[in-house]
Amino acid sequence: MFRFTSPPMPHHITCGEDTYVPGARHPERASIGVFDLLIVTKGCLYMEEEGMTLTIPSGHYAFLRPDRYHRSPMPCTEETHFYWLHFQTLGSWSEVNEQVPFTSPNSNEPFMQIETFVYHIPRIGELRTPETVYSWVRQLMALRHEPSAASSFRQQSIFLDLLLQLQEEGSEAAGDAHLALADEAAAFLRLHYREPISYKELSEQLHFHANYIALCMKKAFGCTPLEYLKRYRIEQAKQLLIHTNEPIGAIAEETGFLTFPYFVRCFGKHTGTRPKAFRQRYR
Repeated sequence: MFRFTSPPMPHHITCGEDTYVPGARHPERASIGVFDLLIVTKGCLYMEEEGMTLTIPSGHYAFLRPDRYHRSPMPCTEETHFYWLHFQTLGSWSEVNEQVPFTSPNSNEPFMQIETFVYHIPRIGELRTPETVYSWVRQLMALRHEPSAASSFRQQSIFLDLLLQLQEEGSEAAGDAHLALADEAAAFLRLHYREPISYKELSEQLHFHANYIALCMKKAFGCTPLEYLKRYRIEQAKQLLIHTNEPIGAIAEETGFLTFPYFVRCFGKHTGTRPKAFRQRYR
């Protein structure tokens, strides 16, 4: 699967469709510089990427890397129709064998870093709702003929919907229940960050053992639930330091820190500066 770190989001470049008669092959190409998403609607497409065989029957998709050589190891045996989409990303990406945790870097910048996230998309898979995906691709193809900023904006929006669909379907197919639990735990922590929260309470709310919840969050976010909660509280404190005149002690209490010294210590560890200096810098 591919692991993308965003923002920036991957961006759609162009798309089209082809129909191959029996005996036809996909062109051989090397390092084309863009990802190639192939979506087969009829027949079967046979691809190979530097030793990796990708058989793509009707209702399935596959991604080709931008930096490798690919070819058809055998011709189509029946009439084959497929859509192709080229896209690229300015963000970091990698190919992994399993979901890789994301660790948000510490920063003293005012509007970072908790919003950064990663998502994983399988290299090849079956479409759960093929007609929905086909419809999105047809919309993308139609919008190519409208040279306007609004058209470009809509293309990116549709393309991101498509990627999200492939990620969600891939997670369901892989049975990644731990990711769903990690997201549920993170949502609960964000909702109740102002309150004292213990592992016992988290376990009672989510109906899972605290150790299992911690394991799921470690795999999904690269941190324990309480570490995630601490980072989120600090991000909220940053915004209050910048946009309000509240005393720093009141901000510590409002964002869920039990004592002022503990807040100052945690804030300094995560941002490299004290709350007062942070406020003076960004006010």
